[in-house]
Amino acid sequence: MGQTIGDILPLAVGVAISPIPIIAVILMLFSGRARADSLAFLLGWILGIVIASVIFVLLAGTQDLSTGGQPSTLSSWIKVALGLLLLGAGLKAWRSRPTPGAEVKMPGWMAKIDTLKPGAALGLGLLLSAANPKNLLLIAGAAVTIAQASLSGADEAVAVAIFTIIGASTVAVPTLAYLILGERAQPAVDRAKSWLSVHNTAVMAVLFLVFGFTLLGKGLGGLL
Repeated sequence: MGQTIGDILPLAVGVAISPIPIIAVILMLFSGRARADSLAFLLGWILGIVIASVIFVLLAGTQDLSTGGQPSTLSSWIKVALGLLLLGAGLKAWRSRPTPGAEVKMPGWMAKIDTLKPGAALGLGLLLSAANPKNLLLIAGAAVTIAQASLSGADEAVAVAIFTIIGASTVAVPTLAYLILGERAQPAVDRAKSWLSVHNTAVMAVLFLVFGFTLLGKGLGGLL
């Protein structure tokens, strides 16, 4: 169990470091429905991670991914494939990063965040977590790791819960900071928003490359 948690923690951190959702929730903290919208968005983000994780764990559980406590050839090839996909996405993101000083364009829907109602904020959080290709690749990698460990149902639930808590932490922190500190938290979250807006593409490229090499290395290690 401990080994499995250690293996999925880096992947959970990869889910957590998602600049666009962090920027989105920070923008909600400056809207007229800051409390309701940010909490709804956080709930949607958590639900998306949980739903995707449970689905992938169940799917992975239908395959024979463990042989005598060791990863099977199938699970190793899955990790190799996921690693290569992440590396490809990382290279693409790195090449498309803006040049220094260039104006960074954010998604058009962000301009409408301050008009969202809680239900729409919840749906947006769910969409950004469960339909995010980067998240899905990382969650799939975690699911394969959990399935190949041959854990009990209770231990799998604990692993998914820990993965979700870590994955949701960066969206939860600014939300909870605002709820606790109120307007005193706004300067700090505004600085975070500005930095993430400028470095979003570079951050994502580095994440893709790091976790791509991690999964690729684990997959190749299981094949050799």
